[in-house]
Amino acid sequence: MTAYSRVAASGDEPMIDVRALRKSFGDLEVLRNINFTVEPGGVVALIGPSGSGKSTLLRCINLLVIPDDGAIRVGETAFSFGQGARVPRAKALAAFRARTGMVFQSFNLFGHLTVLENIIEAPMQVRKMSRDQAEKLAMAQLEKVGLADRARQMPNTLSGGQKQRVAIARALAMEPEVMLFDEATSALDPELVGEVLATMKELAREGMTMVIVTHEIAFAREVADRVVFMRDGVVVEDGPARQVIDTPREEATRNFLSHFHAEQKKD
Repeated sequence: MTAYSRVAASGDEPMIDVRALRKSFGDLEVLRNINFTVEPGGVVALIGPSGSGKSTLLRCINLLVIPDDGAIRVGETAFSFGQGARVPRAKALAAFRARTGMVFQSFNLFGHLTVLENIIEAPMQVRKMSRDQAEKLAMAQLEKVGLADRARQMPNTLSGGQKQRVAIARALAMEPEVMLFDEATSALDPELVGEVLATMKELAREGMTMVIVTHEIAFAREVADRVVFMRDGVVVEDGPARQVIDTPREEATRNFLSHFHAEQKKD
């Protein structure tokens, strides 16, 4: 169950605050007592082996998956979970998700709509913008991701990298407080990964608060302020990105990163 509240967040508080978060699917405990924060404008990369709970954690942050216990705050919106808490209304959930933009592995674009129409749909339906307002906002976001010239094209005419950049523009059009990226480059051909990572780097430079699930370790080292290493549903190590990646304290982290370090030595 869930309890919902609005809190007055001071300038000294994290933008994202996750406390004692737990989630199970049947008998499988996927997240176990997760605690971490993200400062306003901060970039946190979640790394770890497949099945460690990274994507589930990201989905819990914007309540696509409802945790079993613990608490989450994003900006001034807080939710607590567990026995005795009540499920928030659908309107409150929709408003919260609109402020927590999420980009998935798959692009999830509407194939029957143009690029521009894909982006204006949510601002018009959820934020009740006029079409003119939504189109101006959408074009500004397409300009940001370098695709303003593709606004009238259909998604099936775009490369995978371009589709993912449209998905990023669509999330940004909701003017979210934070952006969540769930393996945003994993479905792309290697030669297309760079253009999406470049867009994400630019968002980081602009001060967007971001949580990024990624296997792109070099990208995490360069762009993230902090790296959180997860394994078996727990946070094993959390610290400055370069410290965690270059000189990890925990043996599990060292073992996970050994392949990356071996590739660095080859280069």
